[in-house]
Amino acid sequence: MTQPYLSVVIPAFNEEERIASTVDALVEYLGKWSSEADSGSESRSWELIIVSDGSTDSTASIVSGISTSNSQVRLIDAPHGGKGAAVRRGMDEATGEWRFLCDADLSMPADNLGRFFEGSGSNNGNPRYDVSIGSREAQGAKRFNEPRSRHIKGRLFNYAVKILALRGIEDTQCGFKLFSAEAATKLFPHQSLDGWAFDVELLVLAKTAKFSVGEIPIDWYYGEGSKMTLTKGLMAVVDVARVGVNRLARKYRVVERKDGA
Repeated sequence: MTQPYLSVVIPAFNEEERIASTVDALVEYLGKWSSEADSGSESRSWELIIVSDGSTDSTASIVSGISTSNSQVRLIDAPHGGKGAAVRRGMDEATGEWRFLCDADLSMPADNLGRFFEGSGSNNGNPRYDVSIGSREAQGAKRFNEPRSRHIKGRLFNYAVKILALRGIEDTQCGFKLFSAEAATKLFPHQSLDGWAFDVELLVLAKTAKFSVGEIPIDWYYGEGSKMTLTKGLMAVVDVARVGVNRLARKYRVVERKDGA
């Protein structure tokens, strides 16, 4: 099987109400994105991997039904382990030259994915960073319909991240991130957190290994149905503190870029 240019990985836990529309929107966009590639450029072949994280509703059966008619869509029906565990499993299964993490709610419109591939001229149109972070805080980003209380909670969490573990990134928690194959294969095996703070650990690993990391401004639409609770939020802060301790103990100095840069 030829290596695809792009793998899209979606972690999903009890997403029966919106997983079909999310998959349909991505399949439609990726089909257009692939067909619009310049004839002289690298092929934009793709695969879409949905990891059902022990869902107890119809999430897995819905995706399974879609995959029977589209070989580019694949279901991984995994035991429940948390979002971090589901993402790690999906990235382990992914084979693309670039690997995109995508939230199941698709709060970022599918066509924003193209922004991650607007690389510098020296990169021949490929993304400019080894790890590109979809950001709701970068210049040019737009938020829609977000309650003020929700925004304040997000900013407070980001301040905690800066104090406890990682500075220099304004939005670590947005669920849309792009990794080069090298970054994905080297970083995810060392991602140990299974909860909501797994993103912070990944980014600390990436920074420590000298991978280039940058934020991409996106359009982001708030929707009801968030699975984040106060208890999970407090647990995430504890995990961030754990990442900070591990960083100080130099436990994340386990990988480096191929060129050692």
